[in-house]
Amino acid sequence: MNYYEHTLIARQDTSPSQIKQLEEKYKKIIENNDGNIIKFESWGLMHLSYLIKKNKKGNYLHFKIEGKGKTIKELEKNEKIDKNLLRYLTVKVKKLDLETDYFKKTDEQQK
Repeated sequence: MNYYEHTLIARQDTSPSQIKQLEEKYKKIIENNDGNIIKFESWGLMHLSYLIKKNKKGNYLHFKIEGKGKTIKELEKNEKIDKNLLRYLTVKVKKLDLETDYFKKTDEQQK
């Protein structure tokens, strides 16, 4: 089994309930195709570096997955036709970093 980090960017006007539905939909696809979700993170609404389909912001969802190539192939096949998504990216990694929360706000950042 291989390890993957998979990030989705959903449209900025997607409601929290739709974000939850996207999360459940892709979790189900991963699990139905012999994949295992090690960790899921919702990074929230963040600015994009450039306009994508007339959107300045996007809702980021990040999965850390253990699975096979067919798991990722099926996942990306479904993402290509999803109108709520702006972009997606899958990176194959040798080891998953489960310790670091890159987008978690610390006390200093909240001030």
